[in-house]
Amino acid sequence: MFGLPLGLFVEGAVAILLALTIGYCVLLNRSLKRLHQDKDAMRQMVADLVGATNLANTAIKELKSSAVEADLALTARLEEAERFGIELANHVTAGTVLMERIAKITSVARHSQAIEPVEPPNKVQSALAQLSERVRSRGAAA
Repeated sequence: MFGLPLGLFVEGAVAILLALTIGYCVLLNRSLKRLHQDKDAMRQMVADLVGATNLANTAIKELKSSAVEADLALTARLEEAERFGIELANHVTAGTVLMERIAKITSVARHSQAIEPVEPPNKVQSALAQLSERVRSRGAAA
């Protein structure tokens, strides 16, 4: 046709297509290398995420355990405080009853002292008491 054999033209076209394919393969290879690097980074990120998740699960279990222990301790303390409150209320009630009894006793004692007739002192007893005091004071002076 134009002085070039058809075989040479086809071979040239094949060579150009082959060169384009090789160039495309080089570009594709670079992209695949970046993808593998990203894959390794992604694998490391997933491994870190799994590790962080495991740590978080462990921390949550420990928090739940601590919460249960705190709840049990608080419940025990509340029950103890309730018992002490009841006991204190019983003591206050008993103290109030005792105070009322003491008030009644003192009231009765005051009224009975006011009602009892006061005996006039016996003159003989009074004289004997004075005499014994003088004898004591003389014994102390001598």
